[in-house]
Amino acid sequence: MSSPLFRKSSGFILFALLFVLPVSFVGQSASADVTTSDKASASQQPPASKGSSQDPSSPDYDKRNRTVTSKEKKEQEKRFKKEVEPVYKKWLDEDVRYIISDEERAAFKQLSNNEERDNFIEAFWARRDPTPDTLENEFKEEHYQRIAYANEHFAAGIPGWKTDRGRMYVMYGKPDEIESHPSGGTYNRPMEEGGGETSTYPFETWRYRYLEGIGQEIIIEFVDTCMCGDYHMTIDRSEKDALKNVPGAGLTMYEQMGLSSKADRFTNSGLEQLGAGPFNQNLQSKQFDRLEEFAKLNRPPAIKFKDLEEVVTTKIRYNLLPFDVRADFVRVTSDTVLVPVMVQVKKKNVTYVNKDGVQRGTLNIFGRVTTLTGRISQTFEETVQDDVPAELLPKTLEGASVYWKALPLRPGRYRFDIVVKDVNGDRMGTWSRGILVPDMSDEKGLVSSTLILADVMEKVPSKSVGAGMFVLGSTKVRPRMDSADGSPAKFTRAQKLNFWMQVYNLGVSEQNKKSSAQFEYDIVNAATKKAVLHAVETTDQLGNAGDQVTLEKSMSLASLEPGMYELTIKVNDNISKQSIAPTAKFLVQ
Repeated sequence: MSSPLFRKSSGFILFALLFVLPVSFVGQSASADVTTSDKASASQQPPASKGSSQDPSSPDYDKRNRTVTSKEKKEQEKRFKKEVEPVYKKWLDEDVRYIISDEERAAFKQLSNNEERDNFIEAFWARRDPTPDTLENEFKEEHYQRIAYANEHFAAGIPGWKTDRGRMYVMYGKPDEIESHPSGGTYNRPMEEGGGETSTYPFETWRYRYLEGIGQEIIIEFVDTCMCGDYHMTIDRSEKDALKNVPGAGLTMYEQMGLSSKADRFTNSGLEQLGAGPFNQNLQSKQFDRLEEFAKLNRPPAIKFKDLEEVVTTKIRYNLLPFDVRADFVRVTSDTVLVPVMVQVKKKNVTYVNKDGVQRGTLNIFGRVTTLTGRISQTFEETVQDDVPAELLPKTLEGASVYWKALPLRPGRYRFDIVVKDVNGDRMGTWSRGILVPDMSDEKGLVSSTLILADVMEKVPSKSVGAGMFVLGSTKVRPRMDSADGSPAKFTRAQKLNFWMQVYNLGVSEQNKKSSAQFEYDIVNAATKKAVLHAVETTDQLGNAGDQVTLEKSMSLASLEPGMYELTIKVNDNISKQSIAPTAKFLVQ
């Protein structure tokens, strides 16, 4: 029976739940409060009492709550640049460079792994979403549209977003009015600039009626003094005057009347070198207002919609449904990777209801895959039912219900969000992780798929090749799931150990157009380091092997003592002289 939750409109309900629930995972990731100070100020801090949370020797000592010296801050910067992947550096230094606060930037640099960074990025956009109960994040969409517009309209030897006009556009959007003088030329000054006629460089004046946190009637001036299209933001309105340094040319009204000298512009002025006029006698008194406005314009815009502390500290821990997720990687083409996603829910956590003598458990599964910029790459949804005769239910509760979905994705980092709902028990669980889909293109040299340990591996009929649950090519491969506690896949001695792996980009001989490689299979007891299996195979034994081979092997576990074991498949390419050695651990019970 299909739950009403999975009718056409229901996807939006789960979407909304999916959007809200992962906030609980952001939790502590983005809550690091970094306070910077120099050594002098640090030395003025009172010493921490022994055993307090500020005492480094105390077990309650929290590194995030202490001050950070200038030296430590520099070391953190070096570590961040060295260890963090380029995609995160780009996000921090390009995508949100102008809108991220100093506190958020410092907190992001304190994060220790990619999963925390993915959580932080999700929370960053959620804090700015004006309509958190809808699927769309209008703020984020508008932000990337502004970057695209800036790159298209304001480029000047550098990307448009890096220019001053691009920066203001990204931060504050389209101005209410633009006065543009793309060629400069003759210009009649307004009286507040001294009046009179002069000649100017190309310049633009942007007017915003209101900017939150800054004020009303905000005027921003950009001048192209190099005549190269690179307009820079200026606080000095006289900078556009091309005749400012030419004696006797471009005089103001008072200078023409002999009431002031042009030299006074350079000796009596403050921030601006405007000539005296009838309506600008109070320039000196207004310069601090202009400085304050200029400083506010260059600060990241305030977070309008959500309080930082509220979002970061919110935790949702009510009535969760536990489940496990596994993702594997198999190459399809040089630029596409198949990502089989397996969801496993233990039957003892599912609510079964009796219907006509049959116990039925029903799960609704919804998944969403997004890029770091929030673009949705894949979605999937399914209703999984498990029918068990009432008298057999107690014996089957130790088993698990599984769901499998293969997603084609391009290489890169993605955010996976999965929601599982127990329809009968009204429990729900969420799983959110950042997953890196590896690049398996020809340029990467010798690479392999995931090494999959399977409890079922069998050939499928020709009509089922490449289709159906757990089918990879011509083989059904059902992975044995690792436990949620991190322990590896478990097998009993009565079972077979099946393992499946593909190898890509083997070197091919120019003479016979065949590959030449050796595959070594080794299984060792993890505790004693004693070898229990060693076997060697070559591409000649595999038959007509090209630049890609599939390794499918099965072995009995009856002769193995209970314990932890490690399987290693070493691939030696005789042509390219490259080697790889994927490993996987498993438990024998």
